[in-house]
Amino acid sequence: MAWLGWPAPCLWVASCGLLLVLVLLLSSRSRRARRPLRGLFMARSKQLLFRIGYSLYTRTWLGYLFYRQQLRRARNRYPKGHSRTQPRLFNGVKVLPIPVLSDNYSYLIIDTQARLAVAVDPSDPQAVQASIEKEGVTLVAILCTHKHWDHSGGNRDLSRRHQDCRVYGSPQDGIPYLTHPLCHQDVVSVGRLQIRALATPGHTQGHLVYLLDGEPYKGPSCLFSGDLLFLSGCGRTFEGTAETMLSSLDTVLGLEDDTLLWPGHEYAEENLGFAGVVEPENLARERKMQWVQRQRMERKSTCPSTLGEERSYNPFLRTHCLVLQETVGPGPGPAENDGCSRAQLLEKLRRLKDLHKSK
Repeated sequence: MAWLGWPAPCLWVASCGLLLVLVLLLSSRSRRARRPLRGLFMARSKQLLFRIGYSLYTRTWLGYLFYRQQLRRARNRYPKGHSRTQPRLFNGVKVLPIPVLSDNYSYLIIDTQARLAVAVDPSDPQAVQASIEKEGVTLVAILCTHKHWDHSGGNRDLSRRHQDCRVYGSPQDGIPYLTHPLCHQDVVSVGRLQIRALATPGHTQGHLVYLLDGEPYKGPSCLFSGDLLFLSGCGRTFEGTAETMLSSLDTVLGLEDDTLLWPGHEYAEENLGFAGVVEPENLARERKMQWVQRQRMERKSTCPSTLGEERSYNPFLRTHCLVLQETVGPGPGPAENDGCSRAQLLEKLRRLKDLHKSK
């Protein structure tokens, strides 16, 4: 007899395997074997539950309902936004951070002469629309770093309200209401704004970051990093490997030191706290932490930082540093070459960060 389409022999083998695991876990004569097996069983169970939950969030309407609940709660708790932000003005270009949800940032990039605007990750359409109206600009494009609802949730409402607005993003990521797919190194031009898409998979398969070229306005370039890179941190690897994420971080490391980093979340204080655990003697981190704590006491935003700063204290960008390698040690598995050992270190940092957060 088969069950749910399983052949009878496969069902018999699976049943015997499950029975053996239960016997080993429950038998009073197998205490030594029981503990590691129980730990393995619990770890695998947590991984399985996470994968199920993640699939529901990204592939079904349940994810959208969860996002709407987050949105309502954040609007009630932070009617004026979770942080106080300051725009950056350049020669004819304005970057305006918009605090949304409980710790996200959306952005308006504005050509102040043409009065044209580009929105990055507009997760709360109400907050973004309020900023558009306050600035008196026309929204012509949405740049979406990835599909997660806390970055793409406003695409529908804003693209309907602004009928000439184009929605850009990766075709690999299932971004809602995508109209203009982008590939690595594609450029979006809006007025004098020249914005290059860079493929940075790892957090999601099609994650993109966006680099605003500083040359047209004679200022620093600006990196809108989504969930790839934060102040002193990096995103979780949901749809890739440590090697994939390392390659994406190395893409960012190739940019200029004065590039301004505009991340997708306000995680600075928590991230710098962890960086102090793995590099307690890092003076650059200590100075930045003192500044961040002063900012957060007044609920001020901590963005942007610069990539030059991040290289000095962000442990996820410092996997090549011998001091960090000696402190943390290699991750599991053989270190066959430099790239592999750095990826192992990156994964171990991620696990340590999770343990630090849970304390």
